[in-house]
Amino acid sequence: MKHKIAQILSDVVKQLKIDGVIPESLDPSINVDNTRDKAHGDFATNLAMMLTKPAKMLPKDLAKKIIALVVDEPLIEKVEIAGPGFINFFVSDTSKFSVVNTVLKQQDDFGSCNVGQGRSVLVEFVSANPTGPLHVGHGRGAAYGASVANLLAVAGFKVSREYYVNDAGRQMDILATSVWLRYLSLCGEELVFPSNGYKGEYIYDISKALQARFGETLKRTRLEVFSGVHADEGQDGGDKEKHIDDLIVKAKNLLGVTHYEAVFSAAVDSILSDIKADLSGFGVTFDQWFSERALMNTGVIDAAIEKLQAADKIYEKEGALWFRSTDYGDEKDRVVVRENGLKTYFASDIAYHFNKLVRGFDLLIDIWGSDHHGYVPRVKAAMQAMDTDPNALEVLLVQFAILYRGGEKLAMSTRSGQFVTLRELRDEVGRDAARFFYVQRKSEQHMDFDLDLAVSKSNENPVYYIQYAHARICRVLALSEERGYSLDAKAGLAALSCLNSEQETHIATELAKYPDIVARAALVYEPHQIAYYLKDLAHALHAYYNASQFIVEEASVRQARLTLISAVKQVLQNGLAILGVSAPEKM
Repeated sequence: MKHKIAQILSDVVKQLKIDGVIPESLDPSINVDNTRDKAHGDFATNLAMMLTKPAKMLPKDLAKKIIALVVDEPLIEKVEIAGPGFINFFVSDTSKFSVVNTVLKQQDDFGSCNVGQGRSVLVEFVSANPTGPLHVGHGRGAAYGASVANLLAVAGFKVSREYYVNDAGRQMDILATSVWLRYLSLCGEELVFPSNGYKGEYIYDISKALQARFGETLKRTRLEVFSGVHADEGQDGGDKEKHIDDLIVKAKNLLGVTHYEAVFSAAVDSILSDIKADLSGFGVTFDQWFSERALMNTGVIDAAIEKLQAADKIYEKEGALWFRSTDYGDEKDRVVVRENGLKTYFASDIAYHFNKLVRGFDLLIDIWGSDHHGYVPRVKAAMQAMDTDPNALEVLLVQFAILYRGGEKLAMSTRSGQFVTLRELRDEVGRDAARFFYVQRKSEQHMDFDLDLAVSKSNENPVYYIQYAHARICRVLALSEERGYSLDAKAGLAALSCLNSEQETHIATELAKYPDIVARAALVYEPHQIAYYLKDLAHALHAYYNASQFIVEEASVRQARLTLISAVKQVLQNGLAILGVSAPEKM
């Protein structure tokens, strides 16, 4: 109905131009909003106040002219002027329930729109380094990214989902070296594990698989490995960073290219396979897994650096290559190639984002942890320096969730191995609760994840409350069928005039809001708006359920009520699908 009123007002604006009331060149934005107080009607617009200056008329006088131009519309019962010049629309009861027909006709497509206009968008999310299993912090980025992608697809964007695999660089060398050192321990070498190595149980599992495959072929003595290596943290003059870097060099030299690559690949492949399985079980899938190593092997990074050098955007200092990011508003220039010749993550990101645009996407959405907020300006600066549009990149930041059980905060540290994995969370609270809890707040807001609440079967648990509304409807429809009262949607639609209670009118109003909620949420990348809406709709359904009987003798009333809740069932299902949450028929 909101769209219908907006169209009526659009026609009024055209007539105002013809009548010379406003300039022909004027293209005003027409806003129609739901009223908070139904005493002021169902919808309101501020159009008269927006046009008062170009029309050179008082808002109330212009509002009267606008109302006079509103074509007789049977769905609109009354139009009034309020306050300084607001125009309030009162919708007839019959029109309020017309949304039920729309819902049942469009079914899964109800709520879909075309605000995206077919624009291609690449949503890159999660992209956690494959140095260990995904923990609950990564889960929020996964749930949010998947929901944003779903939301954009429903809103008319052509969506591709991508995971950028950071399978190159120092952290990956630390991982490979950690696996090799555990392998040496399994082979009988007594050594002190580096404080900066990866220590989780998964490292042992990879090392055992490595031992089963290679036997003692990769074994070297403790003396060979640690001779000439800087002392570790906690030792005299120790430095954990120099210590682990020296061990990486030793691993590469002692193993040689072929065997080091075997250890490296065994570690990365095992962890990446585990990540893929975790995300699949979490209902998160990708169209492409984009490898950083593959990017490096194509020479794209070198080509990007050469292009920036040719444009005098890169300079050399102290043996390293620096990008002039301060020319684009960054707080300092950034290293792209270290003095030892190794390229930084930033160098890879420059090439990666250039590659995204070369692939023809209109919009790039990166979903990063909030600790990467300082990284945004330098990436945009690099895009601008590469003669690509930095405005094509939208970076959405996600706060990592903090997990609580029994009021106690649980630790999450990949390096130490002391963390709760996403798989453990899914096993404990279920995929649906995890997905919903992660997206029920703005992504940049701090989040405490209450495990006890997530598993509770109470009205305080929002996902249970919403799913229970869907299951209640399914149970009512099943009972009606069992008693010989099959739902006849055609008869129900014809009998909607029987619906006149406050709960029924409220439900119809809530149903009508859904398409606008989807469009608005998509444009600002906020799936939590869908979560809030679903809680409101579920509340309306539960109130209706507690106040009414559905399986009544009078056929017209029965069919009208069953048809109404069938529409609620469909919208609950559609909204939950965007969030990646199931709509169970039984609970």
